[in-house]
Formats: sequence, structure tokens, C-alpha cells
Amino acid sequence: MQNAILRKSHLNDFISKLAVIEKVMAPVAKGPNHYAFEEVKSAKEISLQYIPTILPPKKYFMPQHETLLEYDTREGQKMHAVAEVEKMVLFGVHTCDLAGIQCLNIVFSDRPKDLNYLIHKNKIAIIGFECNNYCDEHASCALMGNHIPKGGYDMFFTDLGDYFFIHVNTQLGEELLDKTGVYEEAKIEHMNALEDLRAKKKEIFKNEVDVDKNMIPEYFKKGFDSAVWDDLGERCISCGNCTNVCPTCYCFDVYDDPDLGAKTGKRIRVWDSCQNEPFARVAGGESFRSQRKDRKRHRFNRKFRYPVERYGKFFCTGCGRCTRVCMAKINLKDTIKSLAKEYK
Repeated sequence: MQNAILRKSHLNDFISKLAVIEKVMAPVAKGPNHYAFEEVKSAKEISLQYIPTILPPKKYFMPQHETLLEYDTREGQKMHAVAEVEKMVLFGVHTCDLAGIQCLNIVFSDRPKDLNYLIHKNKIAIIGFECNNYCDEHASCALMGNHIPKGGYDMFFTDLGDYFFIHVNTQLGEELLDKTGVYEEAKIEHMNALEDLRAKKKEIFKNEVDVDKNMIPEYFKKGFDSAVWDDLGERCISCGNCTNVCPTCYCFDVYDDPDLGAKTGKRIRVWDSCQNEPFARVAGGESFRSQRKDRKRHRFNRKFRYPVERYGKFFCTGCGRCTRVCMAKINLKDTIKSLAKEYK
């Protein structure tokens, strides 16, 4: 693999040539402080300095609505699996979202493997983009250690003034870069500039919650019956915004969509949310988490405790999306601080 540089004056050529090869999805401004990944044809459409997009790039790996199979009962019970996939390049993915994709990779590669997800994954090339400063006050990427790249990409761009430093991480990334033909080989001075930037970031990005990261799972274990959840339960309106925008939430529902004659139809997967009361309701009408405080506690534990016990990894990426979109103004960092204060 190689390191390269791309002059900013050549960024438009880079994106335009990539767009000829494959569909390119990148962050696009949708209004004040609102961005979304959409198809682009040139660099002029891209917003490189953006706060995390409304929906994370998981929407391409795990679509909000996805047909899993189609069936036809007119001549026996005929079913065939469906994989609605399209090759694409994701450009400008922040390190917090790279971390989210890595979490999903772990989950959907676990038994039983989710073949639809893995097919999507194998059709998507990822070009990451480094944050040199905080996106806003809601981020906790330093606490989660996601302010610096930790893999999960084919190429990775770092803004170093009048050029981008490119780390090529995979053969696919190398092939795509070679096809654009607008890069230069990185030299020692470019490597030194990257090291200087990373040194400066150590002074910029600090632990935003001021707690020992390794103790967080224990705080949630000890705080299972904490009054913190009573407070959140009173405030939460169960809108499900937090789970919809989370880069690592992967819960879904499956339903059949028959035609009017009920002879043919589709089986469809849709995003679901543990914050909805029916999510944990079983036959007979019993619900394991009928109260909002129980559902809110479950969601936080699914980020800071349960995945650590199963996978040795936090499933919060520090992106701050849940805090930004919460209509009840529930702040993730404040919740962690409250638990830590109560159970230190």
C-alpha cells in the first residue's frame, strides 16, 4: 500500500473521475448545520467541513427498507432471496462513522451471519476524512477514542493545508486512486506534516466527560437501578430519533407485503427502535420494557456495557447525533457524568 498526496486544486478532477467509474456518495449541505450523504458528480457539491450527517452512512450498508425475498404461491411455495445492492464509493466518512461501520461489521459477521449486510459491505468502497477540530460541542469522540483513524477504510484523507494526505489502506483503494491519476507520491515532508497535525490534535481533543473510560461499563452495571433512569424516563417521549440516527443501532423488523390477491409478495426488512413500546412486547401483550425509563436504560447499556461484555468494544462512537436530535434535550455526556458521579 502507499501514501500519496492530492493537491486541493485537483480534488474536483479526483471526484469527477471517480464518479465516472462508480456512483460517489458524499456529504452535501441540506440547510444550516444539516448534511446528508448524497450522490455527487463533482467536488463543488461536497461539504468537507461538516458536522455528522443527519443519518449515518449505515443507511447504505443496512437500508431503511430492504427486500429480503420475493415469493409466489401460484405454483407451489416458491421463494427466492433478493439482494438489492449497488456498487458505490463513500467519500468523506468521518472517523466516528468509520467506527460505527466497524461495529456493524462485527455484529453482522457474528453467527448467524447477515448475508444481505455483507453483500452490501463488499460492494462499497470507503474513503475516510479526518476531523482536525471538533465538529461541535455535542461530540465525545475523544472519550471513545474515535478522533483518530483506526482503519475500516480503503483510503483516508487528511487536510494539510493546500493538499490532502492520503493513506491507502487496501488494494481496492490503491486501484481507485490509480484510476484517477491525479495524485502525487508522498514524501518525507508530507509525513512530517501529518505527524505534526496529529500532535496538535492531542491538545485539541480531550476527554469530554472527564471519567475513566474503562470504568464506564461498571458505572452502568452498578447504576442499573439509578434515579438517573427515572429522570430520563420522565423526559423521554419515545420518538425514536436517537436510534434512527445512531451509527451502531441495528435493530429491525421483518414483515410480508403481499399483493392484493395474496398470491405473490415480498418480505421486507425495516429499521426498528428499542425506544418504541411495542418493540419488547410479546404474545399475550406482555412487554419486557413497558416503561420509558427501562427503554432508555436499555439503549444506553447497548452502547456502553453489553457490547463491551460480548465484543470487548463500545458501541458509542462519540458522534453526538443522539444529543443533537433529542427533542427532550437528553444529553449523552450528561447522562454518563451523572452515573459516574453517583457510583464512583
